[in-house]
Amino acid sequence: MINHNCPRLVKGARLFWDDVRQQKFLLFPEGALVLNNTSWDILQLCDGRHTVTDIVGILSAEYSHPNIEPDVLKLLNKITERGFLYYDPSSI
Repeated sequence: MINHNCPRLVKGARLFWDDVRQQKFLLFPEGALVLNNTSWDILQLCDGRHTVTDIVGILSAEYSHPNIEPDVLKLLNKITERGFLYYDPSSI
């Protein structure tokens, strides 16, 4: 992963807040992942407009955590490996 690339959810994947369950999800065809608040915040920024560096900076300030980068990269790598996130070269 190159930190100046802009991650984006793949077509068919989307974030969803379930009012009934009071839970955040990443929905994809034939499945769903339950998200914690941090994962939700990271994936909301994966819109093809924010670079990985931007995401780390925004969340470092929001969470007042100067070394959040390893956690952000770990989640982005896991979601990418599962096939739900890609890096759009045209958004650089």
